[in-house]
Amino acid sequence: MLRRRDVLQFAAAAAAVPLALDPGWAEAYPARPVQILVGFPAGSGPDIVARLAAQWLTERLGQQFVVDNRPGAGSNLATEAAARAAPDGYTLKFDFLRDIAAVTCMAGTAYLMVVTPSLPAKTGPEFVAYAKANPGKINMASSGTGSASHVTGELFKMMAGVDMVHVPYRSNYLPDLLSGQVQVTFAPTPSVIGYIKQGQLRPLGVTSAARMELLSDVPAVAEFVPGYEAIGWYGFGVPAGTPSEIIDKLTKTINAIVAERAAQERLASLGLDPMTMTTAEFDKFVRNETKKWANVLKFANIKVN
Repeated sequence: MLRRRDVLQFAAAAAAVPLALDPGWAEAYPARPVQILVGFPAGSGPDIVARLAAQWLTERLGQQFVVDNRPGAGSNLATEAAARAAPDGYTLKFDFLRDIAAVTCMAGTAYLMVVTPSLPAKTGPEFVAYAKANPGKINMASSGTGSASHVTGELFKMMAGVDMVHVPYRSNYLPDLLSGQVQVTFAPTPSVIGYIKQGQLRPLGVTSAARMELLSDVPAVAEFVPGYEAIGWYGFGVPAGTPSEIIDKLTKTINAIVAERAAQERLASLGLDPMTMTTAEFDKFVRNETKKWANVLKFANIKVN
């Protein structure tokens, strides 16, 4: 069974910060290194973006932001570690949880439907035909039950009318995809773009409504599964009740970083669309995303408390 906090596994970030502060604390923060807990393995999309964010926040705020990967249980291991950490602003969680106040969004990303080169299907339509002719024989890898790669794939199964076996991973599933032990995944662009350029994985479609500039020869999934669209996002949140001074400082800092040309170019090189939002805009965005995926969760029989 999947808890509601697990639904929002679209690589957002939550900072455990104090609920009561002395005046001026927000200006002084951070006064020592900050740990970022990532509930996904090294090399995954969330890990790649978390490390970029850590680098930029270190440069901007003058203290080290250190990424600590704690994959497993749909990122709940990292969630538990964050929950047990002292609420002093020095442990951040790269995830999005229930009872989290929105800060801002950093980037949006389409996912890429990629297959192992050994799979006979060379195009999206060929894949759909092959899957329908071989129900239950294609293994679909994901980074865990309820993860973005999982529900994005479930949306494809629902709309394309195909039966694939979901294989959730605690560790990085890419080695098994490269070797052909699993045949398909819906992966964040940053985690697979290098393998695609090297010819080690075959992209069949991009999950955005239109093609992406970085891979203009790869069709949108919607071109062979009409109406399909799934977009991931990377953002920051803090525990509900966090003082507005801290939220404002984080929002302004992150938005300022993303507004810089160098950051935008780096994000674009990974297939990411730089995004900035006000706290209110991001809060509304998160709520709309939650509603959007309700039907997918129901179709996949993922129970939400």
